[in-house]
Amino acid sequence: MIKSDFHVHTLFSDGSDTPEAIVKAAIKLGLEEIGFSDHAFVSFDDCRIEKEDRKRYIDEIARLKEKYAGSIGVLCGIEMDYFSEDDVSDYDYVIGSVHYLKVNGKIYGVDHSPEMTRLCIDEAFKGDTAAFAEAYYEQVSKIRETTGADIVGHFDVITKFEKRGINLDTGERYARAAKTALDSLLPHCAFEISTGAMTRGYRDTPYPSDAILAYIRENGGRVVVSSDAHTAANVAGKFEVAEKKLSDFGFSACGFTDKNGVYHSQL
Repeated sequence: MIKSDFHVHTLFSDGSDTPEAIVKAAIKLGLEEIGFSDHAFVSFDDCRIEKEDRKRYIDEIARLKEKYAGSIGVLCGIEMDYFSEDDVSDYDYVIGSVHYLKVNGKIYGVDHSPEMTRLCIDEAFKGDTAAFAEAYYEQVSKIRETTGADIVGHFDVITKFEKRGINLDTGERYARAAKTALDSLLPHCAFEISTGAMTRGYRDTPYPSDAILAYIRENGGRVVVSSDAHTAANVAGKFEVAEKKLSDFGFSACGFTDKNGVYHSQL
């Protein structure tokens, strides 16, 4: 059984519940650790920790860590987008994610809605979904150097809307772009097996795809199971599916090393 969840969001960014409600839900589930990873400030994104709330966020997680010591371990992380503005030295760990592409000076969200993703493909890439994927994975390949990521968030999130009609060409160009990004990150970061899109009804399987997960395993990569929960009810959601992926692909370890050099095992 997976015993921790390190990717959850609260009212400080785009979640629906307080950090304390998340902690209580995690304790009820029998988790040993819970890690908060609200969205860092991005100037053009409303789903963020406002600059004036940053210290309050850090202080609240510290309060909960002390209050619930002995019942559950509490970590203060942050989810940094490629375009985020924050000093990550104050956090226990960083999830690095790509949610936006900037093309010809215009910002496009890649996982906000099927309509926005379609607009990005059609307007910025003239309908070429492979070119869209190449641009996305090129940006993902830089997420460690731009954010200091310890964990790569939802690596192939551009596949989020397949059930909503956004079908990407996942042939040779797509595979080459994804593998190039993987190769740049494998020595440095753990990769999420993320169930978030499943609990929200977008996908039937976790990120990443089986082909990408197999490549991570074959090349000695590390993985972390994450819920990307935006409500207390979805903490550790669908983790049984992720656990089967771990077994199917032969992962004997699952976890990550934080900024203090402490390894957090999920198994």
